[in-house]
Amino acid sequence: MNTTRVIAVDPHAGDARWDKFVRAHPAASHYHDLRWGRLISHEFRQRPCYLMAEQDDSVTGVLPLVQLKSRLFGNFMVSMPYLNYGGVLSTDSVSRDALIEAAVKLGSASNVSHIEFRDQISMDDMPVRNDKVAMILELPESIDALGKAIGSKRRSQVRRPLRENPEIKVGGAELVPLYYEVFARNMRDLGTPVYASSFYERMASTFPDDIKIVAITVGGKPAAAAFLIGHRDQLEIPWASTVRDFNRISINMLLYWEVLRYAIEAGFKRFDFGRSTVDAGTYRFKRQWGAEPRQLHWHYWLADGGEPPKMNPDNPKYAMAIKVWQKLPVSVANTIGPRIVRNLP
Repeated sequence: MNTTRVIAVDPHAGDARWDKFVRAHPAASHYHDLRWGRLISHEFRQRPCYLMAEQDDSVTGVLPLVQLKSRLFGNFMVSMPYLNYGGVLSTDSVSRDALIEAAVKLGSASNVSHIEFRDQISMDDMPVRNDKVAMILELPESIDALGKAIGSKRRSQVRRPLRENPEIKVGGAELVPLYYEVFARNMRDLGTPVYASSFYERMASTFPDDIKIVAITVGGKPAAAAFLIGHRDQLEIPWASTVRDFNRISINMLLYWEVLRYAIEAGFKRFDFGRSTVDAGTYRFKRQWGAEPRQLHWHYWLADGGEPPKMNPDNPKYAMAIKVWQKLPVSVANTIGPRIVRNLP
């Protein structure tokens, strides 16, 4: 029987065997790429703790892991923070268990309170949160077919902003400033600290072949924007925003229509609307486009037992902070926000 050993991998140094394994594994997400470890380390000043399982001379599993030291939530680890997916990627259960055991040993030695694994598969032997789903749309062959599928009411909502003669732009890094102007204002309106613009700039420069931005202006003013990440035959929309002044003309419907147009014309087979809570407003919005829920499984190792933590804005104890944040000038929120958001997984 082959002996499984787990070694640490430095994302800054790179590892060709890790890269080869991730490229070949059918369940790999974009976020298993080693370059995310470097990006998160640079942007958020958090510690990547990447682990790789080996049997003889073969790589049999990887686990991208980041340790966060948060003034708000303490000391903990996540695979992967700031992103929708992560968790163990392996060829067999022995390698999976070895990676989790190594993560727990590392977490214990680092005095973390918990480890969060953002998995897409279920593991019966770990505490789990199942309150989130990914919303996935199997893309039709043409934009006309999509129009027929969504029905006349939604087609009318898509057409409504066209009366304002919007300008639709599709591009890459050059659109980051326009995207960020919309995103930062919307995050302030929602009462949520914003990522630094350099986070998106670094993503665009690190993954130039995978990143696309769709942005809409109306009367020369930024109105809506989406940041997209392509991986294999699937396009994901981790971040999208609209300016509230334009919500009255259903600018969000036009934004998603143009995003889906790009996805279809670029040859993607599936579109990932991102994660949602079942029956929440965002869940219903995505369902109207034909997206179907796919269960997400966020597993936990808890140093002291108990219940998995709830670090999200739905937690009532953050309500007052959200109200205060909504009243800040955008310029102030953009200055303070990146210092806070690095503490939020």
